[in-house]
Amino acid sequence: MKKVKIAEREIFPIGLGTLNMGDEADKFDQEVKAIRAGLDHGVELIDTAEMYGSGNAETLVGHAIEPYERENLYLVSKVLPNNASKNKSPSV
Repeated sequence: MKKVKIAEREIFPIGLGTLNMGDEADKFDQEVKAIRAGLDHGVELIDTAEMYGSGNAETLVGHAIEPYERENLYLVSKVLPNNASKNKSPSV
């Protein structure tokens, strides 16, 4: 698969989205395994947001990527508009 250039580095153009992950505590282990399966098969970019699971998706991603080299991953997270100012830090 052809790679794309991001921040002077070439990565695979397909990432892993985490919408609806972290919403149900009983699925935590299964969702961690799903993220790790993607990483084990070449995914280098994970997309998440503070609003996914009220921050639980970001926590889940943090747990899932622990055994991986962080410098080899791109994490994309979005901020809610009401938290997007230089005077306010995220609420999660």
